[in-house]
Amino acid sequence: MEGLDFYIPASVLVIAFTCKLPGLSRDWRDPLVRAVSVLLLVASSVFFFAAPPTIAAVNHLTGVPNFSAPLVYCILTAFSASCLLLLINWRGGSEDRTRRLSHWCVGTYSTVIVAQIVLFMVGDAPVERLRDFDTYYARTPYIREMVLVYLLAHTAAAVVMTVLCRRWSLHVRGSLRSGLILMVCGFMLNLVFDAAKFAAVGARLAGHDWDVLSTDVAPPVASFSALLIGIGFVLPLLVQRMSASWNTWVTYHRLGPLWRELRGAVPQGCRAVRISWWSPADLRVTQRVADIHDGLLHLDPYFDHRLRDLTREALIAAGSGSGQAEAIAEATMVAAAIRARAADPEEKVIGSADAYTSATAEGPRDLVRISLALRSPLVAQSRRPAASTESSQP
Repeated sequence: MEGLDFYIPASVLVIAFTCKLPGLSRDWRDPLVRAVSVLLLVASSVFFFAAPPTIAAVNHLTGVPNFSAPLVYCILTAFSASCLLLLINWRGGSEDRTRRLSHWCVGTYSTVIVAQIVLFMVGDAPVERLRDFDTYYARTPYIREMVLVYLLAHTAAAVVMTVLCRRWSLHVRGSLRSGLILMVCGFMLNLVFDAAKFAAVGARLAGHDWDVLSTDVAPPVASFSALLIGIGFVLPLLVQRMSASWNTWVTYHRLGPLWRELRGAVPQGCRAVRISWWSPADLRVTQRVADIHDGLLHLDPYFDHRLRDLTREALIAAGSGSGQAEAIAEATMVAAAIRARAADPEEKVIGSADAYTSATAEGPRDLVRISLALRSPLVAQSRRPAASTESSQP
């Protein structure tokens, strides 16, 4: 099918934009979210409206020969502006400076779009050209200027983006640097596209025919550059999201040993309502943490703080770090309390008037470290009956 090389990337970008819609509706006030969404939408529009079948259909529907030319040029100009806007918001900085640069960018490229429309309206382009409009009308007054205005605006954006992305890539690492390098390559290919277009138009002005540069060389260069730029923008955001999701799941699984230890400490009727397995990872972590805190609260009357303090001091004296010693000491106290709770089926300790001292009174606990510390040999000792006797409450 003619134009398939345009419609495939357009479809991919539309799918990407559709995937961003939930985030856009949720965080539409976030300038970065809006900039990414606009970029995806405008980029897909570039490929769709630049396809020869679409150009012919738009010209036919409007009844204006070459109506698609200023339409495609305006969308390309908007794409250049959206790239600059995304980079401005991506880099951050003071809110006033970001707003000022964004307004400058929108104002400048809006002026360019208006100029293109006006130049097309005052010019004369009666013969429909689906692929070689740039070169065919290179010597036509006003139409020539319209082509040059769009190429200059596109080139200026490509130069600015190349310089800024390269400069920024020297100061960052990881996926952000990889994304910026891909963007540098993509915008350098944009400059190749512009050079091919300028050369073909300039050759026409000089009476030569280099149309092949505009019709055969420039389009695939533009497609590949758009692919690199799109990947460059999306890669850091995707890696950041995947990394956050991965860290959440790691936290969820690391909390597993402590959660399983404490499940029996909470009476069946007091346990939280179970959530579905397809629930988001952060929600599952939140519930697991809540379950752990419930278990600690029910075990509070059985906690032997003296055992914890002695264990911590012994570990520090043996050369352990304070964080590790604290975690193992907490885990030892929890394991001993579970054993003591099992030895008190009539709940005599819980029934005492001053039993509860609040499991959170001493400040937050590092639950992940405590959960991992349950594997310590000292914790295993606290599960023995002897340890239970030694750690019983007075």
